[in-house]
Amino acid sequence: MTIVGLTGGIGSGKSTVAKAFQAYGIPVYISDDEAKALMVTSSEIITELKAVFGAEAYINGALNKPYISDKIYNDKALLQKMNAIVHPRVAQHFKDWVSAQQAPYVLKEAAILFESDAHKNCNFIITVVLDKATKIERLLQRDQTTVAKIEAIMKQQWPDERRIELSDFVIENDTMEHMQRQVGQIHNTILNKIS
Repeated sequence: MTIVGLTGGIGSGKSTVAKAFQAYGIPVYISDDEAKALMVTSSEIITELKAVFGAEAYINGALNKPYISDKIYNDKALLQKMNAIVHPRVAQHFKDWVSAQQAPYVLKEAAILFESDAHKNCNFIITVVLDKATKIERLLQRDQTTVAKIEAIMKQQWPDERRIELSDFVIENDTMEHMQRQVGQIHNTILNKIS
C-alpha cells in the first residue's frame, strides 16, 4: 500500500485538505484523532500516562487535557515521555488500519509527521502551508485560545521551510478553490507514479 504523509503546522488547514482527498475516495488516517481515542481506550496507555502525570491525568475516564497541556508546554522531557507512550501505539494502530484499506493509496495526516519520524514510512509527503497571521486568526476562532499559546505550539513544531525541504508536494492553503485544484493535481500525479 502506498502511504502518503500529510503534514503542516498548527492552523495550516490539514483537515480541510484531507477532506479534499477523501472526495477522491482516498482513506484518511487522522493521527491526532486516533491518538486521542487510544488515550482513552487503551488500558496500557492510560496506566502509563497516570504513572507519568499522576491520577489527575484522567477525570471520569476522560483525558484531562488542560492539566496535561499545562504540564507538557513548559517541559520538553515530559512531552517526550508522553510521546514515547502514545506514538508507538498509534504507529501500530495505523499499520492495522492500512492493512484493512482498499484504495490506490492512503493518506496519513499528522502535525508532527517529521518530529515523530513517521515520515520515514511514507512513500510521498505533502506539506500544507499558510501564512502565520492567517493561521493565528483561524486558530483564535477555532480553539478559543490565546496568541501566546498558539505561538508556544508553533515554536515546538518544525518551521515550514524545514518541512518543505523534505516534502514531495506543497499545498498553499490560501483559498478553498486554489487548494482543491492543487489536491486534484497531486492526486493525479500520485496515481500516475504508482500505476
